[in-house]
Amino acid sequence: MPAPTSRPLLLDPKNDFVFKKLLADAPTLLAALINAVRHPRPAVTVVDILNPVITPEELEGKFIVLDVLAEDQLGQRHDVEMQSRPFPAWGARSVYYLARTLARQLDAGHEYTRLRPAIGIHLLDFALYDDEDSTQQAAWCFELRDGRRPTVRLGPELELHLIELPKARRLRRLGYEPALAGALGAWIDFFEHWNDEERMAGIDEPAVRQALVRLHDLSADEEARRMAFVRMRALRDERAIRLGEREAGRAEGEIILLLRLLEQRFGPIPATAIARLRRATPEECAGVADRMLRAASLVEALGPVAT
Repeated sequence: MPAPTSRPLLLDPKNDFVFKKLLADAPTLLAALINAVRHPRPAVTVVDILNPVITPEELEGKFIVLDVLAEDQLGQRHDVEMQSRPFPAWGARSVYYLARTLARQLDAGHEYTRLRPAIGIHLLDFALYDDEDSTQQAAWCFELRDGRRPTVRLGPELELHLIELPKARRLRRLGYEPALAGALGAWIDFFEHWNDEERMAGIDEPAVRQALVRLHDLSADEEARRMAFVRMRALRDERAIRLGEREAGRAEGEIILLLRLLEQRFGPIPATAIARLRRATPEECAGVADRMLRAASLVEALGPVAT
């Protein structure tokens, strides 16, 4: 009797390489996701994927998000992204790239009437808003509207949708936020529970079931698995870089605070002492802080750091 063949472990659709491969090669699935997020707006059909190719530089690049840029039958541009980590100045970055998607439609001398809306859809594998007033909302839509009369919209040119997946999963479990039901809820379940066969068997949304079939096919492709691993490694390296930058920034802030306290106690600090403090280890800086309160002079406070 032949041994049963084991099925390959499914790739994570929240890996932005996997996400792009799933949707960039399947315009009908991409349109289904767009329409689920933008419901109840009129449904669109994707007629062109404007950036279908993933280059080696993008795959291995750090601080890059692999997005899917599509055009619908009305000429509207849809920028769809899976984001696994928050960026510094996240909102500014998102608005900048969405505005650039809008601006790139026109060449010099073209009429503004030729502009078609730029629509961003960002699926976030993290909670962006965690203040008390935002805990019961995971689906967001930002547009250009008047601050005093939100019903008045300047125009449809910029539209940004955010779905906070971890928060959406919790709210769906609790039965909150009707916007997370229906087709959008099925997509959320797919991205959060893709490897739970029992959970996936209960989904009857046709587009999501088709996406699951495509994920199985992609997971069985050795080259796709290799590229997904390369992308995961690049993202892991990026997180390490960001952690190192945060640690370096924290250390620099502690040095600046220590220098200010020393200056308040002993007057202006010589450049040579500043240079030595910047080269000191965290333990040596802690020793300076301890001695500073009882030292009679700067040299005494610096101790071994002064030599």
